[in-house]
Amino acid sequence: MPLPICRWLWSIRARFRDFARATGRLAKTDRIDAAVIAHFAEAVRPPVRPLPDKQARVLDELVTRRRQVIEMMTAEGNRARQIDNKRLKKRIERLRSILQAELTAIDADLDEIIRGTPIWRESEELLKSVPGVGNVVARTLIAELPELGTLDRRKIAALVGVAPFSRDSGTMHGRRTVCGGRAPVRTALYMAALVASRRNPVIAAFYQRLVAAGKCKKLALTACMRKLLVILNAILREHAPWQAA
Repeated sequence: MPLPICRWLWSIRARFRDFARATGRLAKTDRIDAAVIAHFAEAVRPPVRPLPDKQARVLDELVTRRRQVIEMMTAEGNRARQIDNKRLKKRIERLRSILQAELTAIDADLDEIIRGTPIWRESEELLKSVPGVGNVVARTLIAELPELGTLDRRKIAALVGVAPFSRDSGTMHGRRTVCGGRAPVRTALYMAALVASRRNPVIAAFYQRLVAAGKCKKLALTACMRKLLVILNAILREHAPWQAA
């Protein structure tokens, strides 16, 4: 089964099981599952989302594989630093060379599929017009967040997992937190916000203003992730490149 569809099915399955437990259905059979799914659809009415086409699945698989190769290279580099055996270090370096060649090949495939699709090519150029957004971030957003540019700022922030959720009860006001969403997109946004907080005039000014107001740097950076996402969402929606003003 294609990876994006598999992830989607696991996400839906988790929501069904949570709903079943919340309604007191702890047992699991095909008959019970069918009843829970019908009850869930009637009560929640989740929005209908089209499945990605073949080309979108290929792009998602390439982006996912690129991330896996980088994780393997990082892990092997950490292992090399922890050992003294020179022969083992040479073997690790050979493996890292193979992984580097694989990474280069994946990047070439990504270039080909992005450049060969006019819509993706335009989206990549629009996203990269924003200081702080490079190839990796732009392609991660195109592959992992196809809804970008189609939702309003609150929905896109909640979908990614950078919208603060309230924790209030009576007179108690809990600390706002972010949770859920799409982890690969958040990771890419974090790196983009980190760069943008130094090189993007709008994000940098926003970050400095939050820190000056007493916000901790991690919280300020999370706010920058959300602001950057909102900007990118508007850019794709309006099909207009970045303008600092």
